[in-house]
Amino acid sequence: MRIRISAFAAIVVFSIGLAAQSQPLRVGMIPDVGATQASVLEKAPLKAYLTKQLGREVEVVIPTSYNATVEAMGNGSLDFAYFGGLTYVKAHAMYGVIPLVQRTSDLEFHSLFIAGANSPIRSLADLKGRNFVFGDSNSTSGHLMPYYELKQAHIDVDKDLKTFRYSGSHPATAKAVESGAADAGALDESVFNAMIAEGKLDKARVRVFYTSRPFVDYVWAARPGVDPAIQEKFVQAFIRLKEGQDDEILRILRGKAFVRANDETYSVLRAVAQELKLL
Repeated sequence: MRIRISAFAAIVVFSIGLAAQSQPLRVGMIPDVGATQASVLEKAPLKAYLTKQLGREVEVVIPTSYNATVEAMGNGSLDFAYFGGLTYVKAHAMYGVIPLVQRTSDLEFHSLFIAGANSPIRSLADLKGRNFVFGDSNSTSGHLMPYYELKQAHIDVDKDLKTFRYSGSHPATAKAVESGAADAGALDESVFNAMIAEGKLDKARVRVFYTSRPFVDYVWAARPGVDPAIQEKFVQAFIRLKEGQDDEILRILRGKAFVRANDETYSVLRAVAQELKLL
């Protein structure tokens, strides 16, 4: 009887394992350029690449908000996620997500402050009395670090700016400044450069007037419980990407090369988030 029970238990465990492997791996990305159907379709080559590299069907999803991405990792709806620095440190503190891999550029990232090409704004001090636009309130390069830079420049956003608002994404911030709906704004340097290169933003109508100090930003992370072997395959899939060979994927990821990520590199950003009471 004991042998039969043990054999039955082994079959059940084996069946559960097969069922888990038959489920697609769900990969989420914060909506830093918007959560639209078009933005999901643009990620199709990335989905195909990861499916091949991981040997498992992959679904790429873009949750409706930065916070929704964090919560999806917490409730197990996602297996992997692409976070900004602030959302990563939040997800790590709340759910123990595991940092895996990031672009080399993420080790020294910047926020760009932009204004209209003919604007008299030339410095952070010139923002006093102006209409300013941030990205998402949970964005590192669109809110956390720009807010910190303003504070360091002794600018109180509540008292010194005429108005400020949140656009929800980096492209929306860029377009608000380009159209004149806002006097100035702050956004992710890689999104700004990509929009200029792709003709989605008129470089004759906007200009950068201030670049933030460098900080550690975006990172791919896994939820606790994902098979370590799958995590390693995920890391290797990104590290083996090469310019001239995987340009389509690298364009989607707005990067040139990837390296392993380490939680310790986020200590300064974590301290800034705590100082500004955003963590």
